[in-house]
Amino acid sequence: MSFATSLLPFDADTLTLIADRWDTPCYVYDARTLTDNYLRFEQALTNQPHQLCYAVKANPSLAILQLFARLGAGFDVVSGGELQRVVAAGGDPNKVVFSGVGKQTDEIALALSLGIHCFNVESESELYRINRIAGEQGQHAPVSLRVNPDVDAKTHPYISTGLKSNKFGVAHDDALRLYQLAASLPHLVLRGIDCHIGSQLTEIAPFVDALDRVLSLVDALAEYGIVLQHIDLGGGLGIRYHDETPPHVEAYIAALRERLAGRGLTLLLEPGRALVGNAGVLLTRVEYLKPGAEKQFAVVDAAMNDLMRPALYGAYHDIVAVHPRDEAPQQWEIVGPVCETGDFLGHDRALALAEGDLLAIKSAGAYGMSMSSQYNTRPRAAEVLVLAGQPVLIRQRESIASLFENERLPD
Repeated sequence: MSFATSLLPFDADTLTLIADRWDTPCYVYDARTLTDNYLRFEQALTNQPHQLCYAVKANPSLAILQLFARLGAGFDVVSGGELQRVVAAGGDPNKVVFSGVGKQTDEIALALSLGIHCFNVESESELYRINRIAGEQGQHAPVSLRVNPDVDAKTHPYISTGLKSNKFGVAHDDALRLYQLAASLPHLVLRGIDCHIGSQLTEIAPFVDALDRVLSLVDALAEYGIVLQHIDLGGGLGIRYHDETPPHVEAYIAALRERLAGRGLTLLLEPGRALVGNAGVLLTRVEYLKPGAEKQFAVVDAAMNDLMRPALYGAYHDIVAVHPRDEAPQQWEIVGPVCETGDFLGHDRALALAEGDLLAIKSAGAYGMSMSSQYNTRPRAAEVLVLAGQPVLIRQRESIASLFENERLPD
């Protein structure tokens, strides 16, 4: 089959078995693909001091975190909850970087008590807060500053994070002053410098531009006696959803290594989507075929609460029939049952369909389950991991009763 219609990395019989056993909608991930994606980064980084820190937000399922932890991964977290997930999955806190603009007091205290590798600090106020909490615990907190390099990542504005107008990081022009401030605070230890310019990047140039700007700061800091141990370039490497042509991992890493040669800095990277995106599909069944005056609608049992990206970003996901019909395709709007006009999973898809058909929504391993909700009182989907060809349930489908269990009726 061609790339456009294949079910890679899955076969139709396995997906059918999963749908029959655990129903739909259901997320399915392939362990071999997850492992191969991780090892590709590792191999490209051979002989470069480094640590890969998987971006938990992309897919926080415990089984996937465990898989990466066993491969030696560190983790990039943005909440106390994500940090506790990493620990529950067997991850090493000393390989954790804690990012995010709104770290709360209890989250900082927890991270310090667990001995994380570094806080990626995003404001002057946060420096003071971490210093205070570390002092109260009798500790020295390891910190980096997330510097906003004001580089256009050329991606969707909702996932661009490195411009002056974005909420993330500290301004490039303020960084030298803030590093000097951090060096003066008694309960902080400067460990590195961090930047992250956006997600789903399909060109190398923005990464290199950002790295050059950060390295100029590293040199300026050295003149003030501030010598850093690592440089964290975040994540953001894109994948192919439709017709994108993102750079190969090897080319991306080679461009970074060229700039870092001879500097003695450990390179931290925070890949998320690049590790899990194309390792997963969302299975869904056609409930109704509904011809309309201008469009034909295929109403499926998955919805925007299961996969938010199309409604949120207008994102494209390839949608294929698990068992294609030998009939002429028609154009279909693939929509869910949620009570929103924006509840669509794909526009104008050429498919031969019948009610009851099983569909696979591809490239759903990243920002699928992690962004799902219970809107319209819809239980969240089951998750299955295929290990050595054998499917294993890693998250049970929520029940209606479980949606009520934390609610209380007043007397």
